Amino acid sequence: MNKYWHVIKIGIQNTLVYRTNFLFRAGFSLVPLMATILLWRTIYAQSSGMVGSYTLDGMISYYLLITIVDALTAVNEDDWQIASDIKDGNISQFLLKPIDYMSYRLCLFFSGRIVFTVLSVLPVGLFIFYWREQLTAPPDLPTFGWFLISTALAGMLQFMMSFIMALLAFWLLEVSTVIFIVFAFEYIAGGHLFPLNILPAPLAQFLNYTPFPYQLFFPVSIYLGQARGADLWRGLALQTAWVAIFYVLARAVWNRGIRKYAAVGG
Repeated sequence: MNKYWHVIKIGIQNTLVYRTNFLFRAGFSLVPLMATILLWRTIYAQSSGMVGSYTLDGMISYYLLITIVDALTAVNEDDWQIASDIKDGNISQFLLKPIDYMSYRLCLFFSGRIVFTVLSVLPVGLFIFYWREQLTAPPDLPTFGWFLISTALAGMLQFMMSFIMALLAFWLLEVSTVIFIVFAFEYIAGGHLFPLNILPAPLAQFLNYTPFPYQLFFPVSIYLGQARGADLWRGLALQTAWVAIFYVLARAVWNRGIRKYAAVGG
């Protein structure tokens, strides 16, 4: 495990080179969030005070929590770097050393999340402080604990899905189209654009059996106290199952891709 801990430390050092970029990225990401919140305030001003099961404070809390979970779990160019390693033949070095490439990339993903989260504290923290009166607290401490566990699983799920998409570089010359298509589904069906439980019930129930809600929506629904009892256990079981499925799939795709992989040149 010492070698992977060393990878994490190197990843943190390398990522800190782009600290200014991350800081500005975190800051400018708040602009569309502010526009979204103002849009919902206008909608609530014209409504009876409830949209689905959300009050105005509940809706604002939802988007603030989505921002927090996204900062903790989102993949930041890891898929592009993995695809580039395959196309450029950089993975050859890992085939000759006692290091697992997936574990190596997971360590880099973890180190990147550490740096981005730390740099996001200032702009995101100030934004949340401004809206602190609308941010609701979790119902109890165990709920907050399950929220943290679900957030960690969401990060693993996002990484595994991105890893698999990047491994398509073994067969495709350019994987950007596939990555953008999957990202579009994640953005809509993951709850980033709007809460999924304001959709018609049949559609919302169908989405609950796909992996996308467990990337953002489900952890936030736990925090807000919307996933309780049987819904909580069912959701955690499905989220864990999707992580396990994509892990097994990632291993299978990697093993198959390595058989096809060929590096030439000196």
